[in-house]
Amino acid sequence: MERQYFQPEYECADREVLRDIQSKRLQELVKRCYEKIPFYRKKLDEMGIKPEDIKSIDDISKLPFTYKDDLRDNYPFGLFAVDKDEIIRIHASSGTTGTPTVVGYTVHDLETWTNGTARALIAAGAKKDDFIHISYGYGLFTGGLGLHYGAERIGATAIPVSSGNTARQIQILQDFGSDILCCTPSYAAHIGEVCRDMGVDTSKLPLRAGIFGAEPWSEGMREQIERLLNIKAYDIYGLSEIAGPGVAYECCEQNGMHICEDYFYPEVIDPDTGEVLPDGEYGELVFTCIGKEALPLMRYRTRDISMLIREKCACGRTAVRMAKPRGRTDDMLIIRGVNVFPSQIEYVLTKLGMEPNYLIVVDRVNNLDTIEVQVEMSQSSFSDSVKEIEAKERMIASELHSALNISAKVKLVEHKSLARFEGKAKRVIDNRKI
Repeated sequence: MERQYFQPEYECADREVLRDIQSKRLQELVKRCYEKIPFYRKKLDEMGIKPEDIKSIDDISKLPFTYKDDLRDNYPFGLFAVDKDEIIRIHASSGTTGTPTVVGYTVHDLETWTNGTARALIAAGAKKDDFIHISYGYGLFTGGLGLHYGAERIGATAIPVSSGNTARQIQILQDFGSDILCCTPSYAAHIGEVCRDMGVDTSKLPLRAGIFGAEPWSEGMREQIERLLNIKAYDIYGLSEIAGPGVAYECCEQNGMHICEDYFYPEVIDPDTGEVLPDGEYGELVFTCIGKEALPLMRYRTRDISMLIREKCACGRTAVRMAKPRGRTDDMLIIRGVNVFPSQIEYVLTKLGMEPNYLIVVDRVNNLDTIEVQVEMSQSSFSDSVKEIEAKERMIASELHSALNISAKVKLVEHKSLARFEGKAKRVIDNRKI
């Protein structure tokens, strides 16, 4: 198959050429931040750093980290580096865990973001005559509009379905002949389940690929989605503070996600010490927005746990790749002194052939942490005898103990008894008062 790229001059650039681009853009970013954003000027002055001290991309480690709380403390527009009349778009997080983080975009920033999502679509095999079915939410959430603009940029037809009303989604997939599906992985799995229950033969749909992101998902969930929808499932990465989806994306090799590092310079650090870690070692992912004007964040700590891969990919792209995030430092559960990520539990469940519909309930009883994993049974398993169900619960608990080094209670629950989510899935309920 002929390799397709959206911007080969960047996606396949010689590493020295890319390094020169990064160095120039980092110098411009630091100068802009120092001159336009009092928060960064104060930080750099306290560290004794002037813009002229930054000579190349190698000097990035001299710069301060930026945290999500910094955006909240400067809510709504305190970290913007341009005047309000240059802002043509505003997005924001939901604010469910506190003050929302607000992101502004200039004309240039939207161009940057659109290029990223266009690269992702082409890497997943999208073509000009494709119909792109977008089931991410539209609005202040970045998902829907991000893929929408990318679809239009490559000349494809964007179908702005947004999330919800799954039966209608399926009708549109059938009637419009959608080629590419874009949504969260948990919602893709749900669409597949509903197709199965409705008797829709997905092998007869034109749908051939999906671009799924906005939440962690395992290889097991990928296999389930591909089986249910009869497609190839691609990962996409982004976060609203940086740009939205399209910061990184999978290609046909599906061996890590290529980072648009001409726009977003990546590092991986030890989350405790801040020390930059070598390639191939897992740590906290950090991005510097070297290609943005309105919100040019320095060394933004994403809290996502990943690693970097710099070897040239077989697809021909030279851009560094990031591994699928293992979880987050801030959704990591500490159970009886052991670090546990929901993604680890999902991996065990899917490895055992269970559908990835589960809920983790953490509590504290008599000063001791407890963890219960509620797992949906398939329709066929629900007819098993009580003894068979109890035996399966013990087997899953044993596998979780081997993987996590802690004991967890496993409760198999009725098929479709756990909530489904059109956006990001909620996997954890922590009832501890800590």
